[in-house]
Amino acid sequence: MDVELRQLRCLVAIVDEGTFTDAAIALGVSQAAVSRTLASLERTLGVRLLRRTSRAVAPTTTGLRVVAQARRVLGEVDDLVREATSGHSTLRVGYAWSALGRHTPAFQRRWAGAHPDTDLHLVRVNSATAGLAEGSCDLTVVRIPLDDRRFDAAIIGLERRLCVLSADDPLAGRRSLRLADLAERTLLIDRRTGTSTPELWPPDARPATEETHDVDDWLNVISSGRCVGMTAESTAHQYRRAGIVYRPVRDAEPIAVRLAWWRDDPHPATQMAIELLTALYRGD
Repeated sequence: MDVELRQLRCLVAIVDEGTFTDAAIALGVSQAAVSRTLASLERTLGVRLLRRTSRAVAPTTTGLRVVAQARRVLGEVDDLVREATSGHSTLRVGYAWSALGRHTPAFQRRWAGAHPDTDLHLVRVNSATAGLAEGSCDLTVVRIPLDDRRFDAAIIGLERRLCVLSADDPLAGRRSLRLADLAERTLLIDRRTGTSTPELWPPDARPATEETHDVDDWLNVISSGRCVGMTAESTAHQYRRAGIVYRPVRDAEPIAVRLAWWRDDPHPATQMAIELLTALYRGD
């Protein structure tokens, strides 16, 4: 069964214009061509899509569903064409949990000022590559190395590692913590995208773990007091929430923040993004 885009455009035009004659004018073809195209679509699908009277054309019940889906398909095709022919006028930067923390607003403002011809869009995708492998972004902010030869990456900065606790936790009153303070607790982790695992602790002093795959769920469980979390400093800037506190962990190694991209197809603005983000993390 081969449904063609011209058939879908014809169907939508008839419904939008109200008559075969007006649809033909809108499409720049003959009325006979409109009739043939609609008939071929109905034969292909094996259903009647339109009711014709002497005065009007109206979709059947099935036709209504097909028209709605046709609009979505045509819209997605238009987006595909626009994306392929835009000449890299947009830069999509993906992230899994917390973008660039306190540097996020400055990155957006400074990019807009320095590169007005390239629109910057931040895209949250909760996957191991933060949308890079899925094609959702051109660059991606990651805090764990991507073990995949298809991608290149550059370290743009370092972030402190913080512990996340419920506000009424006995440890919440401290200004900072050590890893040993958390060894007897249950650590809530995301093995797909998270930066902290039990391997941060010595083998004989590792905390128990539970797993989650969503930052909102992670925060909700921690606020209940059942678990604690460990995360990059950027999370504290992106997700301030009543009922939880963030405390630095003095003896935990900092987290390297990387910008990653497709090795064989880098976006033309990649180097400019690396330079700007590196400057922001340096405090320039």
